Amino acid sequence: MTKLVRALISLQCVMIWTLSAFAQSSPASIQKVELTRQQWNGEAICYSGYRGAESPDKGIFPSDEEVLQDLTLLSRHWNLIRLYGSDAHSETVLKVIREELIPMKVMLGIWLSGKSGHEEENGKQLTSGIALAQKYQDIVAAVSVGNEALVSWSDHKMSEDQLITAVERVRKAVHSPVTVADDYLYWVNPDAALAKHVDFITLHTYPVWGREDIDTALSSTVTNYGKVLKAHPGMTIVLGEVGWPSYTVGKQHIARAGDETKQKRYFEEVSAWAHTEGVTAFIFEAFDEPWKGEGTEGHWGLFSEGRSAKHAVQQLYPDLKPSGPTSPSYGTASTQVAK
Repeated sequence: MTKLVRALISLQCVMIWTLSAFAQSSPASIQKVELTRQQWNGEAICYSGYRGAESPDKGIFPSDEEVLQDLTLLSRHWNLIRLYGSDAHSETVLKVIREELIPMKVMLGIWLSGKSGHEEENGKQLTSGIALAQKYQDIVAAVSVGNEALVSWSDHKMSEDQLITAVERVRKAVHSPVTVADDYLYWVNPDAALAKHVDFITLHTYPVWGREDIDTALSSTVTNYGKVLKAHPGMTIVLGEVGWPSYTVGKQHIARAGDETKQKRYFEEVSAWAHTEGVTAFIFEAFDEPWKGEGTEGHWGLFSEGRSAKHAVQQLYPDLKPSGPTSPSYGTASTQVAK
């Protein structure tokens, strides 16, 4: 494929995405969310609302008011959000959606770890996740059991048998579809045992962690999706995490890989592709989260910690366009990030 052809395809994707963004500006008009069907289920995004000193590790959770602010903002464009733990934050999100009649559905997460000593916490997560899925079954479109707990590089790795046991416990107790979210390096294996125990596959793929730059980002994403589709024919596949950071630190990616212009391009291209091809794609993520640190992990948001719109979404949120930078500049201290 020539560079000209690739450029034309990229431009077409962006145009399709832009037109669809305006046409689908009201999430309430989106079709019914059915994540077990291979279809585009509307605009989807990963959401954690931690700001300032808030942190799930410290048990300091966003307030009801903060969650309402976030969901009011996000619901202007997105109708489907993904949560990661069955904790006080997720309970607040579900409560606010119901009480405020916010037109959103949720993929609820259950956070599990294979680390020694986490058995009690795993049990609490499972019990809470089941209870929340039962109480809010009108809002919970699916339950994701575990997150990146199977891929070889996971720092909280579990065995397939452990996760299968957890999945089956949830499946017997809830009405919502059940899935497992993991990196494509796990799902690309045709013998991945979890495929027989879930209602659909939730796939993560990150070109930036593969030391790729933006010119190959979309093609890499599509290739990895295709490999998993081939490995598990007939299974519905949801992209549970796809995104590009606005700032990067370290040698796990190419130098200065993170960039707001690149983030905007990837967001537009992957959104257009997903819509056209009938793939639900959760963009990672809504907001920068300071509890993750000042390096790469803290700069995946389409919005800054202070809820200013980065370049990727300034067309959608012109009222949130900041007067200053929303990401660090290379060679300057990250404390200069505008809120």
